[in-house]
Amino acid sequence: MTPIAILSLIAVYFGMLFTISRIVSRKDSSNDAFFKANKNSKWYLVAFGMIGTALSGVTFISVPGEVGSPNGEQFKYFQFVIGNAIGFIIIAKVLLPLYYRMNLTSIYGYIEQRLGTWSYKTAAIIFLISRTIGSAFRLYLVVIVLQRYVFDYYGVPFAATVLASLLLIFAYTYRGGLKTIIFTDTLQTLFIVSSVFMTIYFICDSLDLSVIGAFEEVKNSNYSKIFFFEDFVSGRFHFVKQILGGIFVTIAMVGLDQDLMQKNLSCKNIGEAQKNMFTFTGIFVVINIFFLSVGALLYIYAEQNNIQVPLDYVTGKPRTDLLFPEIAFNHLTLVPAIVFLLGLTAATFATTDSALTALTTSFCVDFLGMDKSENANKPNVVRTRHFVHLGFSLLMFAVIIVFNSLNDQSVVTMIFRIASYTYGPLLGLYCFGLFVKSKSVHDKLVPIICLLSPAITYLISENSKAMFGGYVFDVELIIVNGLVTFIGLYIISKPANQQTTF
Repeated sequence: MTPIAILSLIAVYFGMLFTISRIVSRKDSSNDAFFKANKNSKWYLVAFGMIGTALSGVTFISVPGEVGSPNGEQFKYFQFVIGNAIGFIIIAKVLLPLYYRMNLTSIYGYIEQRLGTWSYKTAAIIFLISRTIGSAFRLYLVVIVLQRYVFDYYGVPFAATVLASLLLIFAYTYRGGLKTIIFTDTLQTLFIVSSVFMTIYFICDSLDLSVIGAFEEVKNSNYSKIFFFEDFVSGRFHFVKQILGGIFVTIAMVGLDQDLMQKNLSCKNIGEAQKNMFTFTGIFVVINIFFLSVGALLYIYAEQNNIQVPLDYVTGKPRTDLLFPEIAFNHLTLVPAIVFLLGLTAATFATTDSALTALTTSFCVDFLGMDKSENANKPNVVRTRHFVHLGFSLLMFAVIIVFNSLNDQSVVTMIFRIASYTYGPLLGLYCFGLFVKSKSVHDKLVPIICLLSPAITYLISENSKAMFGGYVFDVELIIVNGLVTFIGLYIISKPANQQTTF
């Protein structure tokens, strides 16, 4: 597939997104539409569109790539997915009813009413930092693919590719916000789901395998092991660690994250929001099985055709993230390459456009108080929102440029490792608020606790072998971070003046 063909396809794709954005936001670009989609979203559109947001380019490339990584990860990621599913159910049954009962625009409003203003601002800042870093990493993944296979051909600098991508996303989201995202994410999820199924078909066709034959090939390969019951202390991939990590990472990164919760809160009522979450959970589990299967088939195809994992230009090390695009662009025919590009682009931009909208919403609501202003929908206030939206686009650009100069790991590994440190304090704040009803906190000390807990968690992680008899942390590290925060909050707590009902 030639670079000009790839550019043409991307241009058509963005043309579709701009058309949807124009139609949706033409009559209403108010803050109510941007923040809450006027509380009128259809649950089935939200459920389907959330798949694209939750998967991202990380799932599309890194998860298949890790199936054959040197660490022998195989299908171990599915253990984490099972934990994700349990976490989604907890969110639907515990957190969503709370958010709807309080009629929140920003979910961090709960912290304000339960713990105080300093705690509230701290929670919002944690989200802004966490989501900016996480979304920048996800966008970085697709940009390096486009850079390697398209823009290097034209001599375009990496920074220009990143900036152009973010400005395009800004252009179709700054007016309609969430109201636009609900519809564009639905289209993008359709591309993602279609892409994974069609990719399996094309690889099977290249390997001269039927669907049943491909299933048997994957089952009998060295890549299909799902459950790991290695030594619990020293093994990173032990089933219990992955399940627990999946549950708590999901609660923190989804249930305590303005991005995905903002979509849920745009439904008409709690019943529709819960119906959305349960439907989304089922689709999420199934689609991840297929992504892992794509990974196994890619490595089987690579072995039969003597294809090596591409090397990273910066570190010179094999980079499993690049195996999928390498095979799609350089070893399959034109149609599979188009299918791959559409799926990858949709997966990545569905995540980034949603994140920019959530970041803008959180800053405008939590720090500028736009939802409480009688003048919230006046032109000058809406214009301020536009500048905030642009500001977060530029901030994400800066994060990607820095990350590109430092990264030498799989992006999916980096995202969950960073999340363990950044989302842990949110987990501790909400757990304290929900389960210690008889106490409040010394509000001004909360930011200090939330700064210290990641540092203490890092020290525990780095010295865990010596401290805990050889124990090695993986994704369950977020539990430690949340627990350290919880203990810190308890230490600075005091008897509540009155019993809370939240």
